Amino acid sequence: MKSRHQFLLILALLAFTAINLTPVFWAFLTSLKQPVDAFAIPPKLVFSPTLMFHYEVWTERGFWSFLVNSLVVSVATVVISVPLGAMAGYALARSRSRHRQPVLFGLLAVRMFPQILLAIPFFIMANALGLIDTYFALIVSFVAINQPFTIWLMRSFFVDVPLELDQAARIDGCNEWQVFFKVVLPVVKPGLVVAAIFSFLLGFNEFLFALILSGSGTKTLPVAIAEYGGEDVAYWSISAAAAIGIMLPPLLLTLFAQKHLVRGMTVGAVKG
Repeated sequence: MKSRHQFLLILALLAFTAINLTPVFWAFLTSLKQPVDAFAIPPKLVFSPTLMFHYEVWTERGFWSFLVNSLVVSVATVVISVPLGAMAGYALARSRSRHRQPVLFGLLAVRMFPQILLAIPFFIMANALGLIDTYFALIVSFVAINQPFTIWLMRSFFVDVPLELDQAARIDGCNEWQVFFKVVLPVVKPGLVVAAIFSFLLGFNEFLFALILSGSGTKTLPVAIAEYGGEDVAYWSISAAAAIGIMLPPLLLTLFAQKHLVRGMTVGAVKG
């Protein structure tokens, strides 16, 4: 009976994976087709593939510069968000103050706001300060919208660390900063990797704030891709090639950190 349930579970997971990967697979095929083949009815599964649109995206249309902009903003978001989220998460996990729950609820409420409610004030402030089309405006806005998620995520990892570990470190003569950096933080290293990956993905895929705060010099990949498509069907293959290209950095990052990602996602799942 147990093996049957496992077989059904694996079958369901395979079906779920196939459904989610179908659009990606179809976009990949579209990026290799001429428009006449991409819009053929019935769809053509046998065709002469071409890399013309991938070449056009990354060389003739200069998508490399947009990729660099996305990487700069996303990496800066991770560098700022994760340390701040770790310190705030640790403080909220160890605090016994009656104000802890209102703070957590406030962070969650900010995350639940429609992004357009936050985008308009950010645009007004950035425009007034002359920060439109600057990395600084993009990074600050990405950190602001990403921070509640990072804090909640890191707090969940710190909650699973026994309080006795902190107390033992203090008995050994550690101050608060040494307890945090030398004792507790190494324990939640997989959680830091998870927080870094999700922060990177949120920054790399962000569209609304990048659309209103960026310009020709800081345009990110999601904004650049959105400019192609629309009425001319020839642009659909270009959009598909760009969409496949934009997936590669997050995919490579996830594969590189896969071991830590799996450990981080399972922290606290098994109790001793």
